[in-house]
Amino acid sequence: MNPTEELFREDATLTECPATVLSADEQGVVLDRTVFYPLGGGQAGDAGVLVAPDGTTLAIADTRKHPTLLGVIAHLPVAGADTSTFAPGTKVVARIDVARRRAHMRFHTATHLLCALVPHAVNGCSITAGYARLDFHTAEPLDKEVLTAGIARLVREAHAVRHRWIGEDELDANPQLVRSMSVQPPRGLGRVRVLEIEGVDLQPCGGTHVANTAEVGDVIVTKVEKKSAMTRRVILGFAVPGGSPG
Repeated sequence: MNPTEELFREDATLTECPATVLSADEQGVVLDRTVFYPLGGGQAGDAGVLVAPDGTTLAIADTRKHPTLLGVIAHLPVAGADTSTFAPGTKVVARIDVARRRAHMRFHTATHLLCALVPHAVNGCSITAGYARLDFHTAEPLDKEVLTAGIARLVREAHAVRHRWIGEDELDANPQLVRSMSVQPPRGLGRVRVLEIEGVDLQPCGGTHVANTAEVGDVIVTKVEKKSAMTRRVILGFAVPGGSPG
């Protein structure tokens, strides 16, 4: 089976696309192309629906990389869902949960702002629609209010956010670009995707982000925790709970 065409890699604003079902089994529904981001790099997978030509919908609860097929994305239906309408060859529309994705994009971009404010390696990351967290490898205390003010400043400054691809040799020549201790950029493809926040941050990242830091909005540091002698956990949330993900 050919790798899934990952439309979200080049345009995170796409919310739906036409696609063809390649397989549907206990491993999930595989399409030839998709706008659904699979769990990876700390970012949660997308949810949404697949819509068949007759209007039948299949609710997708999560998206993962296929457990056995390299480069293939599996769309996981909600428990007990009937997939009989979605046989191989069926033409569908793949449509993500826009509010969930938008929250992921805002939080993921905010974690890059946080990396610019805290000059230490990252040894853990989680990005969901309700919160995000980064674990920094440092013994230094971190101030919640100072970090919140720093994020707000970078949001107000409205820095452009864009991605580009660099060769693996360029990454090897600039190892300082890799901030994560726990997740390394995928190798073997000859190129690596990097996320650049103009004048603020540059590092390998395959996730989805907003196009300008102004779109991050009111994201604040809700907690700073000392997880170990050399780990400080920073948790991000929306300033208005329940009212800001969109």
